[in-house]
Amino acid sequence: MLYSYSQLIAYFVNKSYRRFYRNRHEKALQKKQNEIELNNIQNQKEVFKLRNEKLNQEIEGKNRELAISTMSIVKRNEVLRNIKKELKKNTSLSSDNAVFKLINNNLNSKEDWKLFENAFNQADNDFFARVKEKHPELNNNDLKFCAYLRLNLSSKEIAPLLNISPKSVEVRRYRLRKKLDLSHEMNLTDYVLSI
Repeated sequence: MLYSYSQLIAYFVNKSYRRFYRNRHEKALQKKQNEIELNNIQNQKEVFKLRNEKLNQEIEGKNRELAISTMSIVKRNEVLRNIKKELKKNTSLSSDNAVFKLINNNLNSKEDWKLFENAFNQADNDFFARVKEKHPELNNNDLKFCAYLRLNLSSKEIAPLLNISPKSVEVRRYRLRKKLDLSHEMNLTDYVLSI
């Protein structure tokens, strides 16, 4: 059976229209799928943003707790030092007396350091582990000093925490710089903050 010329034209036109509309429909579907995927990506970004904000708020809260506990230790140490100074001035007690020993033990309390270390590790995940990994030669006193530097405390603020003078804090800074093998251009606090 032979098709007439007009039937062939009608067939090809019909086929072209079908192909055109099928392509158009597929493009519309693809466009919708792309829009849905884009919306999903934007929603995921929003969820991540909200999670990050929540985590940042938690970190800020932990840092506030840490700063408060650190400052309470500073104030307690200042009070103990003042009591010790007044006792030396106003009594005839010798420095070997039990009262002075009690004050000295509380000024250098290891329990305070443990509490501080736990709070610090919660606020700044595994800082001590990272420092120890990078610089295994550091001792506990060096780590404690690094923690105070990480809190961005000044020498005057660090001195009562370590029960030493601000001048001794500067000496410790110098010794720590040598242990960490830092160049003169590198700021010690900036380096500790970068770990």
